[in-house]
Amino acid sequence: MKLRCLDCERYWPFDPLRWCCACGSVVEIVGGSGFDPAGVDQGEHTMWRYGDALPMCRGGSAVTLGEGWTPLVDAEWADRPVRFKMESLNPTGSFKDRGAALLVTALRAAGAGQVVDDSSGNAGAALAAYAARAGVAARIFVPEHSSPAKRAQIAVYGAELVTVPGSRADTTSALLEAVDKGAVYASHAYSPLYAHGMKTIAFELWEQCGRRAPESIIVPVGHGGLFLGLHLGFRDLLSAGVIQDIPALYGVQAAACAPLVRAWERGSGEVEPVPEGDTVAGGVRIAAPPWGSCVLDAVRQSGGGLVALSDEATLSAQRRLARLGFYVEPTSALPVAALENLRARLSGSPVVVLTGNGLKSPPAPAEAR
Repeated sequence: MKLRCLDCERYWPFDPLRWCCACGSVVEIVGGSGFDPAGVDQGEHTMWRYGDALPMCRGGSAVTLGEGWTPLVDAEWADRPVRFKMESLNPTGSFKDRGAALLVTALRAAGAGQVVDDSSGNAGAALAAYAARAGVAARIFVPEHSSPAKRAQIAVYGAELVTVPGSRADTTSALLEAVDKGAVYASHAYSPLYAHGMKTIAFELWEQCGRRAPESIIVPVGHGGLFLGLHLGFRDLLSAGVIQDIPALYGVQAAACAPLVRAWERGSGEVEPVPEGDTVAGGVRIAAPPWGSCVLDAVRQSGGGLVALSDEATLSAQRRLARLGFYVEPTSALPVAALENLRARLSGSPVVVLTGNGLKSPPAPAEAR
């Protein structure tokens, strides 16, 4: 198992502490174990039932809070069947727990005693929780516009909270200054381990759909870790010979900050940074996603697509979901709102990943009425 730079194609020994190449580009994991249905631990009801298919540090034991194996719930939206993958029910209330669990497991095994990350909230909360579980100190940099509920959640786990004025990009800049001084960067945006944690969602969907792949899956996209994890997981299932095709993967961004959609609509294979506009969907407010070209490749390989939606459509979907009993934060409502936009392209019963709990970003009283 090694690391390979996606830009200069240099190879590095696998090291969970390395989050980028010397040239500054992201690195992917190559080699290692694939998926084997016989290796699924049927007695384990967390994401670690797929431990044999995950890249691990030798000798490391899993840092876990019971993440994964979330419900797949049948529902109806706009007079058609849909299935919601309830990632909002993970221990810290978001899908980020999967990536954080794997990353902290690997970093602890590598000897890291303190970690840092920059986050709009969910990734920071997940890292703070799993670092606390592992006995590792954490410092989380968050933009000042992030949800107060998320900031409070990060702090309650005992992590040091650093609030940064300005844009989401300014938060990353402040974080990188700490990394330059020697801090261990537990990056949900750059670490290749994060997508491998997310690929366990694909394995679960395969089991929950009767050992078949769903026809299509819709998710919100910011950095792209969830999207790439799903593609990676279904690729593993395809290589194992247990599915015939990869599902069509659809990503949804906020219209105010949609660099991936802009590149997609132009037919480009590269993503150019865009202005970081204000949006209620703070989880996808990423102006320059480091894995952007990989996301575009995954969209094309899966036969899916990318769309951008207004905040008005997002909030409307969030309210409608709540009336059906599903309380999610605005970023989670993005892919549900896209169901009507994608109606002509979807068949059967599409899967929508509900990424974050509504308690993460509770509405003001006037909005709730």
